[in-house]
Amino acid sequence: MSDHGFDFLYDHTEDTRTRYVCFITSSLRRFDLAITSTTRFYGKQLITDIQTGRTAVIGPDDVNEPGYLEHIYNLSETDADDLRSFLAGVVGPVNFSDI
Repeated sequence: MSDHGFDFLYDHTEDTRTRYVCFITSSLRRFDLAITSTTRFYGKQLITDIQTGRTAVIGPDDVNEPGYLEHIYNLSETDADDLRSFLAGVVGPVNFSDI
């Protein structure tokens, strides 16, 4: 137990890489994203919508999951399809390096 009275499950610091990207879709929807690459989460990426603060750990399986982006980022189907199209080229394969 720590000095704060918490039982930490982990407390790990690592250097990450963050890409900031802003784009506007053909329907004039603006996306401001922070895409953080980390060795955590089996190579999935942390995708943060800077406008809303909504963040999700996303891999290729999540990008292709019906309704997932709509739910996580509170998007219409059209806006989610645009985001899905962008993320398909950004999110790489999942890496299970610990097995």
